Amino acid sequence: MAGGKKKSSSSPSRFYKTLSSLWQDKHLVLFKAEYTFLITTVLWFLEIGINIWVIQRVAYTEIDWKAYMDEVEGVINGTYDYTQLQGDTGPLVYPAGFVYIFTGLYYITDHGQNIRLAQYLFAVFYLITLLLVFRIYHRTKKVPPYVFFFICCASYRIHSIFVLRLFNDPVAMMLLFGAINLFLDSHWTLGCAVYSLAVSVKMNVLLFAPGLLFLLLCEFGLWKALPKLILCAVIQLLLGLPFLLVNPVGYASRAFDLGRQFLFKWTVNWRFLPEEVFLSRYFHLVLLLAHMTTLVLFALKRWKRPGISIWSILKEPSERKESPQKLNADQTALILFTSNFIGMCFSRSLHYQFYVWYFHTLPFLLWSGGVKKLAHLLRVLILGLIELSWNTYPSTTYSSLSLHVCHLIILLCLWINPTPTLPSHRPENKDKRQ
Repeated sequence: MAGGKKKSSSSPSRFYKTLSSLWQDKHLVLFKAEYTFLITTVLWFLEIGINIWVIQRVAYTEIDWKAYMDEVEGVINGTYDYTQLQGDTGPLVYPAGFVYIFTGLYYITDHGQNIRLAQYLFAVFYLITLLLVFRIYHRTKKVPPYVFFFICCASYRIHSIFVLRLFNDPVAMMLLFGAINLFLDSHWTLGCAVYSLAVSVKMNVLLFAPGLLFLLLCEFGLWKALPKLILCAVIQLLLGLPFLLVNPVGYASRAFDLGRQFLFKWTVNWRFLPEEVFLSRYFHLVLLLAHMTTLVLFALKRWKRPGISIWSILKEPSERKESPQKLNADQTALILFTSNFIGMCFSRSLHYQFYVWYFHTLPFLLWSGGVKKLAHLLRVLILGLIELSWNTYPSTTYSSLSLHVCHLIILLCLWINPTPTLPSHRPENKDKRQ
């Protein structure tokens, strides 16, 4: 009994001691990464109220939701030829996973008529996405807590994309961040499956693929990485099977159209170019070449450990000359986020809803840069300029140029960032590497 009383009396004392320490460090709570969990918890609950307020007070804007519903209604009515599926804004150009998820939303929202319910469902998607993003930042402890205010409460455009426009981009990114959390926990097989599901909603998730491929090779070598790559492909085939059986060429050309032409009037990033240059195939080829070249340079010079041959990662870790080492959470997130960011820098066109493709990764990238003199204020200024560029409608020469300047600064900082030394691989984690 005495022991029990002593334990119960010490518990409140420990609690008050923690509160006292927190009060003494109150001026540092917003700057010390160890308080990430506390600040993100407060912000997440605050976001519940913000989303309710936005849904109730700000007018919904119809852009693609009705088109989505028309497209999946065609499938429900028995049309499996992708070339025959379209909505108000044009043909269906998303993979099969999109069809299944939005068919579910079609039924839940009374054939797409209950817009208010759809908005609340997307608010749930938003809150789930924030949880997944905050968990990544909590694991890495790279960014000071005050920055999290800028990646949730302060962004009008992101709230608009989720709950006022109901685009499919948030659904794809929610699944993508779920996959990244699984990668950080070393659940590679399940993570690859969820990643493939994200690709099946929207093809932009493929921008993370080069980084993911590099990680899989580092973790497993070529032969043991192949089953996970095959799993990703099999999931795509299974999801698309009903459409592939009817018109395989039509499905592949529509759902994974790499040559899709974008309209100049919607571009956020290339407004300063003449329209004929923007539409030129040569310009697109130059961007593709620059994209591939930058990825190769980062893989060889920044993602790979110094002194290690790029060919060595094709071997199984146990067969490599150097001692096997495991990528930590910080490096895993950095490689994936950088891979996606490089794709954004060289995209043929960025539309307003595409902001969600990299928005939540920007603080991590900024605070991962190798320029120590890049002060907190300058980093926040870059975030603010990017936000301003994406909120300028229609885009202007100056908003597009400022976006590219910000992208260039981040890219250069990531390039200057020294390659950190990897921790030794711990055998006890081997059972999780699956």
